[in-house]
Amino acid sequence: HRVVVVDDGTAAVAAVRAGAPSFDLGIFDLTVPGGIGGREALAEIQTVAPGFRAAVSSGYSNDPVMADPAAYGFAGRIRKPFGLAELTEVLATIAPSDPGPLH
Repeated sequence: HRVVVVDDGTAAVAAVRAGAPSFDLGIFDLTVPGGIGGREALAEIQTVAPGFRAAVSSGYSNDPVMADPAAYGFAGRIRKPFGLAELTEVLATIAPSDPGPLH
């Protein structure tokens, strides 16, 4: 995977809209102090990239989005703190079945 790190949901939306590089999936933090979080960012991204798949990440396991991520448009979830094994598992879960060539 090629990784692009952004500071908040606004920057994630801008990156996907710019389309460079092409994005197949994302992992969004549920809560971003001072910025829009994953729930809002994913909703906006899916208006311009309907097939975009994402997992939500949070340390707040009692949040409704973490309890039922699919109800909020997420393909998976990963609870913080997480390690490489959990990251690998969620990426396999949310990855498109045919991601095409890397861009």
